[in-house]
Amino acid sequence: MEHKDYVTIKPGTAVTRKILDNLGSPDDGLKIIHVAGTNGKGSTAEFFTQILIAAGKKVGTFTSPAVYDFYDQFRIDGKPLPEDVAEKYFGQASKAAEGLGATDFEIQTAGIILAFYKEGCEWAVIECGMGGLNDATNAINKKQLVVITSISLEHTQYLGNTIEEICAQKAGIIKNCPAVINDFQPSDAARKYLKNTGGIFAGRVTYAYGENLKEFQKVFWYCDREYELSDSGTLPQVCDAATAIEGAKILGIPERAIREGIKNARLKGRVEKFCAFGREYILDGAHNPEAFAPLCAYLSGVPREKVTVIFGCLNDKDVDGNLSALAPVAANVIAVECDSPRKVPLDQIDSACKKYFKNVTAAQSVTHALNSAFTQTVVVCGSFTLLKEAKQWIDKRQ
Repeated sequence: MEHKDYVTIKPGTAVTRKILDNLGSPDDGLKIIHVAGTNGKGSTAEFFTQILIAAGKKVGTFTSPAVYDFYDQFRIDGKPLPEDVAEKYFGQASKAAEGLGATDFEIQTAGIILAFYKEGCEWAVIECGMGGLNDATNAINKKQLVVITSISLEHTQYLGNTIEEICAQKAGIIKNCPAVINDFQPSDAARKYLKNTGGIFAGRVTYAYGENLKEFQKVFWYCDREYELSDSGTLPQVCDAATAIEGAKILGIPERAIREGIKNARLKGRVEKFCAFGREYILDGAHNPEAFAPLCAYLSGVPREKVTVIFGCLNDKDVDGNLSALAPVAANVIAVECDSPRKVPLDQIDSACKKYFKNVTAAQSVTHALNSAFTQTVVVCGSFTLLKEAKQWIDKRQ
């Protein structure tokens, strides 16, 4: 079945709750970890997933948006549900939603929770789609743990114009369960607000050679224990791992499984590196200025003139803020449109790029942009909606 980007956004949990009730309340049969935040949700969900798998638990994971394939969002034990299996449960949720005026996201949220329950999962890791308090995923019951990751300004037309208002939305998922909060908060206002939620802050991590936003290492220390990532990460990424470690301890997961899960976690579409034609291609779905920190840290080690960025953005994102973050680490930009009803038109992307870069061109597609990018390093970023086409292009040439 063809699935496109979510067009209708309808805040509120009542419809999803009614669908779940009509399906027999499958969420009551699951142990749920609920994740909200601006940045780091996907990586934190992946860390929790791998920790639970290492502990011998059967776990369902629901994250959004899609990266390379629509069904990658819906996983059991780390593997995407086959299309026919996923659509069977979405169909049942659609029938249960008749007459309710449900959005696609509400139906899919209820449907995947039904799938996790019916397919025998004990645990479910559920990422909020947008915000928290009024997100469809907040209709779920039986939460074992709530996780709040790093918070910045985003979706201001829905969540509020201040950090405090956005924090209130994110923290709105905390109900009748313990909460763990990522210690890496770019804003003092966010830290101050979150301290009053009753959540436990994951303590600061320590690299073997000190803390540095631009320092990439695989090994880090947390609570006097050494942990290893699958690939080198910067401080924000390591803090995501520490948040999962702290949360797993709250849940009573054995240390052996925590250590193994952290090492096994791999995240698609975040500073993900490929080689073809002797060039390095990097795919990164970062779409707000703070989320670009790991990518910019990596690119800081590459001569600026040897980096080409292929950039597109959705219309609810901070286009200028994103481009400003990229300007110090790249000399060349190719503007493209996202494959989404919420895209920023190509002429507007092109115009915005020219405010921050001298060497700017425009392309009709990601494929055309990749065909014309000849620098040592080529980066596709600004929206997850760009990455599928880029990955297909790379796969044909490896």
